[in-house]
Amino acid sequence: MIVVAILGLLAAIAIPNYVHARTSTQVNLCISNLYALSKAKDQWATEHWKKPTDTPEISEIESYLRGGHLPPCPAQGDYTLRTVAQNPVCSFSGRGHLISPLDLETE
Repeated sequence: MIVVAILGLLAAIAIPNYVHARTSTQVNLCISNLYALSKAKDQWATEHWKKPTDTPEISEIESYLRGGHLPPCPAQGDYTLRTVAQNPVCSFSGRGHLISPLDLETE
C-alpha cells in the first residue's frame, strides 16, 4: 500500500514536469524553424532583388532550407512566411510564435 502511494506521488511530480519540458522543446524547435525560414527568405530576396513588400512562395525558398523542404512545426502549427520585411510566424495552438528582432541580432 505504501509503495503504491509513493509511486502515485512520484507520478504526480513527474508528469507535469514532462509535459512542461515537451511544450518548451516544441516552442524552441518552432522558433528555430522560424529563424531558418527567415534566413532562407532573406537569401531569396537578396539573390532575386526583391523588395521589402514582396512575399515569397514556399516553393521559392525551399532550396535555401536544409533538406530542401519546409520543416514541419513540431506542434502541428502552420508557418506563414509574410513579406520580406516581416518575420515569419507560426499558428502553434493559436499562440502565434514569432521571432523577435532581438533573436535575429544574436547571430
